[in-house]
Amino acid sequence: MAHITTARPVGAGFSVTTLFAGLVGRISAWNEARITRNSLMALSDRELDDLGLSRADIESVAQGTYRQSF
Repeated sequence: MAHITTARPVGAGFSVTTLFAGLVGRISAWNEARITRNSLMALSDRELDDLGLSRADIESVAQGTYRQSF
């Protein structure tokens, strides 16, 4: 005997909630990177050097991809 169901598996398909949560997450990550970037740009070269950073490192620090080499 054949069994037909119309119920969708949990998590399958399009979800407005998932879309909205993803959008909010991306906006939040962008804003955090912006704040970090602006804060680091406000430091002098001497202060950045004290942190072990250069101006070239600021973008990667803001994006969370900075890897310190020893």
